[in-house]
Amino acid sequence: MCAAVVAGALGVAMAAAQPQGNSQASQHSAALNFDPMVRRGYDRFYEMDFDGAQRIFEQVAQGHPNDAMAYDYLLLTHVFRALYQQDLLDTTYYAHDSFLSTKRQVDIPANERRAIEDLLAKVTALTDAALKANPNDKDALFERGYAKGMHAAFITLADHSFAAAARQGYSARNDCETVLKLDPQYADAKMAVGIQQFAVASLPGWVRMIVGIMGVGGSKQRGIALLRDAAAHGVVTSVESRTALSLFLRHDGRYPEALEVERGLAAQYPHDYLFRLEEANLLKDEGHGLDAIAEYHKVLDDAAKPGYFVDARLQLAWFGMADTQRGYNDLKGAQEGYLKVVQQPNCSDWLKKRAWLYEGQVSDMLHDRPAAVHAYQQVLATGGDQSQADAARRYLKTPYSGK
Repeated sequence: MCAAVVAGALGVAMAAAQPQGNSQASQHSAALNFDPMVRRGYDRFYEMDFDGAQRIFEQVAQGHPNDAMAYDYLLLTHVFRALYQQDLLDTTYYAHDSFLSTKRQVDIPANERRAIEDLLAKVTALTDAALKANPNDKDALFERGYAKGMHAAFITLADHSFAAAARQGYSARNDCETVLKLDPQYADAKMAVGIQQFAVASLPGWVRMIVGIMGVGGSKQRGIALLRDAAAHGVVTSVESRTALSLFLRHDGRYPEALEVERGLAAQYPHDYLFRLEEANLLKDEGHGLDAIAEYHKVLDDAAKPGYFVDARLQLAWFGMADTQRGYNDLKGAQEGYLKVVQQPNCSDWLKKRAWLYEGQVSDMLHDRPAAVHAYQQVLATGGDQSQADAARRYLKTPYSGK
């Protein structure tokens, strides 16, 4: 299990947080989570209408200026909009250990970074004050842990700050473990503990030492059980616990289980582009390439329908399909798919250059050297991300001959 996932695990899957309200649950969650306006905000969030969700959550915060949970909603929106706009929420990016060696450049706008840091500071200040007055305030403990987890995800994926994120994630776990000691039925708190239990159990000792969490215990079985419990009973972490569960099952090669979870999410939220995309990704990883290609086509067909998805970053689907076609030796199809990636106007520079590199490799496999050279030269274009540059220089000298 890569350090990236353990470092930011609490927040990596937080593109989902629908409140699941009932009278019993209301005794084990902050009251604001059941507000109808909050639910409307999450509806927009699930549609991946981040701007619409932000407008609603800003109204919630204006009406509840001293409630830390209100700022958690806003932090959720800012963090995942920033990550999505950098093509960082396709789980193929961080579901495998190769994430650690990727030195990609991530250009988060300064105003967005500032908003994220300010919201984290706001939540921390409010919850610290509440805990000073009452150290057993379970809602404040959860709200602080929730914010720390989201921030851990952000600095993991945007900055590769693994050590800082690991400590932040562990601190979130401590807050949530304290919540569960105070109230064992506070199901939302089980998500952070479950994620950390699974992720830490997957790390070798030397990695734990490097990221500063030596001595922290973990259990995959315990982590999965806690995530299932949070998925079944969580008020604001039900869906995100299922998302994390799917990611961890995928990492361990338990594809049928992961696919069952993901299909449930996609059926519940058919207009959530990422849930739909993840179905195809899992089919690809499981080895059902033809089914995966068909699923990618369905996603792209739905994206062509006006208003079906709010902000479909088509490069993610084209890239996944091209990779699958390449695995089935459909080199012409893969070549066309990678070119579709670079043609998308909102494609991040990192993904664009990655697609150019792979298009060059496929062109070499097709013995189309002029096209390959052109592709490698695009990878080496000045400015922007340079994480693929060494490979491109190598293949300009010696044509790619692998698979």
